[in-house]
Amino acid sequence: MSSFPNNSPLADFFCGSCSEEFELKSQKGKFGAKVLDGEFNTKCQRLAANNNPNLLLMNYDLKSLAVVNLFIVPKHFFVRDIIEERKPLAPTARRAGWVGSKILLGQVPESGKIHIVQNGIIRAKDLVLAEWQKTLFLRDESLESRGWLLDVMKCVESLGKREFTLDEVYAFERHLGELYPGNQNVRPKIRQQLQYLRNRGFLDFVSRGSYRLRS
Repeated sequence: MSSFPNNSPLADFFCGSCSEEFELKSQKGKFGAKVLDGEFNTKCQRLAANNNPNLLLMNYDLKSLAVVNLFIVPKHFFVRDIIEERKPLAPTARRAGWVGSKILLGQVPESGKIHIVQNGIIRAKDLVLAEWQKTLFLRDESLESRGWLLDVMKCVESLGKREFTLDEVYAFERHLGELYPGNQNVRPKIRQQLQYLRNRGFLDFVSRGSYRLRS
């Protein structure tokens, strides 16, 4: 990968082979549920763009000069709902009125956090690439469609098991209804999303009303 010029908005590196762009955030400690990011309006405008960057998050150890954790959030996991607007900077600040943003990392499904280095150990290249390929189908969807898919994926993952039933996902009906108050047919929408995830190889259909997360 090559570096962008200093102060390039929302991107630090690019790959000349695949034309992907990357933004890097690094710190000593582990990242929490929210990650500080760049200017709010610029971030929102880039969401639907082809050059929206993938996000690299790195933890490091200064004593050993080593990377402890490095994972990537692919750009297709970024939707408007995971970008939070910060308060404008005070009138006395050097950039008075500037409005930053936060990435709500806690709202990203675990399948959208692909570990390259984990607890100081470099993961096998084929495993990383397989996890990357697994969710690329999301790039074919609009921001709105991706929002529904990601929310259903997060509900499924929160069950904490590979095999689950349709009724278990229906238990999130109220939660999803609150996220999408304009939708009066939440259960049919849930079934639609599960069907799509099955067709794209994210889930397997086990039997009537039963599914399995594909490993």
